[in-house]
Amino acid sequence: MSAERHIAIVGGGLGGLTLARVLHVHGIASTVYELDASPTARDQGGTLDLDAESGQRALLHAGLLEEFRLLSRPEGEELRVLGKDATVGLRIPPPEPGESDGRPEIDRRALRGLLLDSLPEGTVRWGHKVRSVAIGATGRPTLTLADGRTVEPDLLVGADGAWSRVRPLLSDADPVYSGLSMVDTVLHDVTTRHPAVAELVGQGSMFALADEKGLVAQRNGGDRIRVYGAAKVPEEWSRSGIVDPADPVATKKRLLDLFPDWDEGLRALIADCDGPIIPRPIHALPTGHRWDRVPGVTLLGDAAHLMSPFAGAGANLAMLDGAELGLALASHDDLETALNAYETPMFPRAEAAAALSAEHLTGFFGPDGPRVALDTFSAATAGGAAR
Repeated sequence: MSAERHIAIVGGGLGGLTLARVLHVHGIASTVYELDASPTARDQGGTLDLDAESGQRALLHAGLLEEFRLLSRPEGEELRVLGKDATVGLRIPPPEPGESDGRPEIDRRALRGLLLDSLPEGTVRWGHKVRSVAIGATGRPTLTLADGRTVEPDLLVGADGAWSRVRPLLSDADPVYSGLSMVDTVLHDVTTRHPAVAELVGQGSMFALADEKGLVAQRNGGDRIRVYGAAKVPEEWSRSGIVDPADPVATKKRLLDLFPDWDEGLRALIADCDGPIIPRPIHALPTGHRWDRVPGVTLLGDAAHLMSPFAGAGANLAMLDGAELGLALASHDDLETALNAYETPMFPRAEAAAALSAEHLTGFFGPDGPRVALDTFSAATAGGAAR
């Protein structure tokens, strides 16, 4: 593809940044339009396990695999599955030094920082909100920014997540509520301030599932633990005032009421949290979501195939999407040929992951959730991959 073509990427998440980096490796410039005012404008979330065939393969094409390995935390591969009484049903120990199951953990903020640092200055335009997108009179996609400026790129890539502004150019599909809502929060300085919680969670991830609910915790870098509480509730629950930022004490009580007879050590994940409590209703696009070709426009990551987080695939697929789109653009002079080469394998790959994600959500938070989780993780371990 000609390096003179203007490529606009909407969204500076992991997928959009991976695309920009792979293009840069091949001498192709791009511009990333990001709503956030700076890299530190908001919390980047917890930890990720990067799969060798998706997230790590993307970093290989980005020329960043070795740097990733230096930043990763293999000890984070430890996994514990508990009952609501805190009994351990399954424990996958952390790997021995120098060994790994192939999916080492890394904090999202560290991974995003690695990608950002690898890009030329000015690639990411911070604080650039996209107000609308359209196909212009010339037949090319047109971005209108919040300040009124317009941009007419040769290629527009929607990497802007669940509520993508680019997606309506290609598809009329909207994310649908899954029936499950989560809250997330964090505990800081856990070794000294929350030693019992640190011991309960271990060095990696902990799942406690029962009663069609769950408490999930991840050990993060910086001596933090990220906590997720999950329950089947109506979609309006997250907007009902259950979570009140002005009254964290009452918020904690309302959340703890969802887990009345759970072990006090597990309840402490919420009772003792230090950070803000953020509601996160879980939405998904229809499994098998795809679109007909529209010249000069495509999607990647959650904008293309939003799914629940219970297959561990979202970030991995977004990064692989970005890498494969970048490689296709570098390999084909004709833009539409490149987009077809990218989308053709992406659609079935995303469909398979979305189906597995939906299956896990239904199983883990169903009447037999604890057994389903134990069977799922045990089978994955027997197959050589913990998650």
